[in-house]
Amino acid sequence: MARSTFSLAIILALGVVSGLFAQVSPKPSVVTGDVVSVSDAKIVIKTKDGDVEAALSSATAFKRVPPENPVLKAAVAAQLSDISQGDKLMVTGVFGEDKKVLPARAVYLMSKSDIAQKNAKETERWATRGISGRVASVDPATNKVTIEVRGLMNTTSVVVTPKSDAMFKRYKQDSVKYNEAVESTISDIKQGDMLRAVGDRNADGTAFTAEEVLTGAFQTVAGTVKSVDAATNEVVVTQAGTNIDITVAITPNSAVKRFPEEMAQRMAGMAAMGGAGVQPGQGGIRPAGGGAPAGGGLRPAGAGPGGPGGPGRGMGGGPAGRGGIDDMFERFPVISIADLKPGDVIAVSSSKNGSGSKINAIKLLAGVGPFLQAAQAQAAAQGGRRGAGGQSFSIPGLDGFDF
Repeated sequence: MARSTFSLAIILALGVVSGLFAQVSPKPSVVTGDVVSVSDAKIVIKTKDGDVEAALSSATAFKRVPPENPVLKAAVAAQLSDISQGDKLMVTGVFGEDKKVLPARAVYLMSKSDIAQKNAKETERWATRGISGRVASVDPATNKVTIEVRGLMNTTSVVVTPKSDAMFKRYKQDSVKYNEAVESTISDIKQGDMLRAVGDRNADGTAFTAEEVLTGAFQTVAGTVKSVDAATNEVVVTQAGTNIDITVAITPNSAVKRFPEEMAQRMAGMAAMGGAGVQPGQGGIRPAGGGAPAGGGLRPAGAGPGGPGGPGRGMGGGPAGRGGIDDMFERFPVISIADLKPGDVIAVSSSKNGSGSKINAIKLLAGVGPFLQAAQAQAAAQGGRRGAGGQSFSIPGLDGFDF
C-alpha cells in the first residue's frame, strides 16, 4: 500500500453494507476511494477505476469509522465539514443511468489524521515488540517455528511460539503490503519463508511468544544487467553463478534504490572479513556461510510490520535492535529504471513463483557489485563450490543469494 494501512474496502469484506439496502431496488452501489475535492454539493472521489462524483443532499447521512475498529456498527455521527482532501470514504447510493454521478445516501469517513495516528501506533508496536527472520524449520505439531535473525554482527536462532489466539497472515503474490495479506495458519509456513512477528522475547532472546505472525515466500536474484527497456519497464539480468538470463519487471509497487558506493565497498569488505574467519564482534557482517540466509529484508510497506521508522531502525535511524541492517534499505536513494544501464550489478527481491525466467520486482537494489565480488572471491577460495556446499551471501536490506 502507499502509507495507509487501512482501507474502507475492509468494511465491504464484512458483508454488512448490502443489508442496509436489502429492500431497495435497484441494487445500491458502493464506492470507495480518496477524497479529491469536497464542496457543499458534491465530493469527488478517486477510485481504482477513476474519479467518481458523489452528489450530496439534505438526506445524505455522514458517519465516521474509527481506524482501530473499521466496521460500520462502530461508526459515529459526523458532518460534511469533517471531510478533507485525502481522507478515505465509502459512499453508498444508486447510480443514475449515466453511471457518472452517485447520489449519496450515506458517506462513511476515515480521516487521514485518524489513519496517521493509527499507523503511528502500529509502527511503534512492531518497532518495539517485533522480530523478523528467515524460517529455518517449522513444526505445526509442537506449534513452534525456528527463525534465523540477522543482526549487524551475527546471525542467531530464535524459537517463535504463537499464542493460542495468535493471528496468522501471509503476503499475497508480489506484494509486501500489510493490508493485502490474507489469513493463514502455521501449516502454511515453509522452510525458507520470511517471517515477521509481534509479541514478547524471553530474557536471553532465544525464544519469542507471538501475538501475530506474518509470512511470505521470497527470493533474491543478484546479477549483471544485460539490457534495459524503459518503455516496458523491464530489465534483463544475467544471474550470478548460473549465467541464466532473467527478465525483471518493474511494477508501480516496486521499490527501486541504489546502494551508496562507498558504503557498499566498506560493508562488503567487512562481510568478506567475516567469511575469512573474523568472528562476530570483530567487525564484519557475517555471511550466512552456506546455511539458510537470515534477515528481515522484505518488510512490508506502510504501517504495521513496516513503515517509516519500522522495527529495529538502527544504523543511523534511531535505536538499533530488532530490524537491524535491513531497515537501511528505506534510507537508500530512490532511482528509476532509466538510471540503470547494461553492466550494472543489481539484486532483486521477488515472490517465489513457478517460473524462474521472469519475476516481478518487489525491491530492486543497484550498486551491489562489491557484495557480488566478495561472494565470488570467497567461492574461488573454497574451490569454486556452489549450491549446497557453496556460498550463501547476504546484502544489507535484501535477502541472501546463493552463489
